[in-house]
Amino acid sequence: MKKLYVVNLSSEEKERLEELIKKGQNAARKIRRAHILLLANEGLKDKEIAAVLGAAVSTVERVRKRFVEEGLEAALSERPRIGGALRRKLDGKGEAYLVALACSEPPAGREHWTMQLLADRLVEVGVVEGISDETVRRALKKGTSSRG
Repeated sequence: MKKLYVVNLSSEEKERLEELIKKGQNAARKIRRAHILLLANEGLKDKEIAAVLGAAVSTVERVRKRFVEEGLEAALSERPRIGGALRRKLDGKGEAYLVALACSEPPAGREHWTMQLLADRLVEVGVVEGISDETVRRALKKGTSSRG
């Protein structure tokens, strides 16, 4: 099968990658990507590169594709991750409501709030569309609240 993304490094690019590897002061992922590009330039197949470097074949394919489509810098660098603060389930108001709820009287017939009851109540009152009991636990643990 003919490869769609063939890596052809210029002499300057090859020198830069070799220097990056020799210094060893870069992130391990960046060094691995440099190795992938150098081995791909030598004509090794994705499976062979993956076996030599202990990487997944899909990683080799992605690095090769990014190099061809976006260039050397893009292939070496990390893509910005979508997550963290962008995907937080509870904002400041939601956390404040959760803490207040956890400190309030539990529902009738219950001795205390459970993480699942708290999660269900947050959904019920419309603070969030959906939330797991583990997310509730982490939010409560993050603060200095006591569930009473």
